[in-house]
Amino acid sequence: MSAAGMSIATEDDASYMLRYTFFYGITEDLQVTLTTPTVIERLENAPRTRGNSMMPSNGDIEAALWYRFFSNAFGVGKRFESTAILGVSAPTEDVRGQVNVGNSIHGAISTGYASRTWYAWLGGGYQYYFEKDNQQLGDLPYASMVIGYRPDVFMGDYPKPDWRVFIESLVEFPGDNKYTGQQNFTDERSKKVLVGPSFLGLYGAWGISFGALFPVVQDLTPKAIKENYRVSINLSYWL
Repeated sequence: MSAAGMSIATEDDASYMLRYTFFYGITEDLQVTLTTPTVIERLENAPRTRGNSMMPSNGDIEAALWYRFFSNAFGVGKRFESTAILGVSAPTEDVRGQVNVGNSIHGAISTGYASRTWYAWLGGGYQYYFEKDNQQLGDLPYASMVIGYRPDVFMGDYPKPDWRVFIESLVEFPGDNKYTGQQNFTDERSKKVLVGPSFLGLYGAWGISFGALFPVVQDLTPKAIKENYRVSINLSYWL
C-alpha cells in the first residue's frame, strides 16, 4: 500500500490532495489496485490530468487491473517488461471545471528496461469520461517517458539504503468538453509537455519517492488553464 501527498498549481490557484493506493497481487504477473483520494483543496478550474502520484488533480476513485504480459530477464539484474492497465473510476464531485463529471474508463500500456544501474520506460494511455446530464468532460490521451540512474554508491545490499534518480516527461492532449445540442466546430486540442526530476529510495519493505513536473510547452485552446508545476511525495510499504 502507499500514501501520497500531491499538489498542482495553475496561474490562478493551487490544489492539495492525499491519495491512498492499495495493491494486491493475484499472481506474479496480475495485480489489482484501488486508489482513493482525500481532497484538501480543489481547483475551481482544474487542468485535465490523471490521478496518479505524478499527475495529480482530480478526485477520482479508481480500480484497475495491471497485467505484465511480457518479461524477459536476459542477464544478471537486467530485464525487459511490458504491462497493460485497464481501470474504471468514479468522481468524488458532481462538477469539475464547471462541467458535470461522470464515471470514466482508462487504458494504458508501458514497456521498459531495468538493470542494476539504468532504467528506461515508455508508455501511453487514454482516459474517457462518460456523459452526465447532457455534459461530458473531455477525453485525455497522454504519453510518458522515464529515464533513471542508480549511482554506484547505492549498489550495496540491505540494510544499506538504495536510491535512484529519474528524469520524467509527460505529454498530454486533453480534448474539449462537450455539451448536448452544441456542435464543436474544431477538433483542436490543448497540448502540454512537462518535464522534471524525481527520486526513489528503498529500505527493506519501505519506499519513498518524491518529485516535480514543470511545463516546458503549453499550446492551449482559449479556455484551457496554464499550469505552473506539479509536485508529489509518496510513501509505500510492501507486506
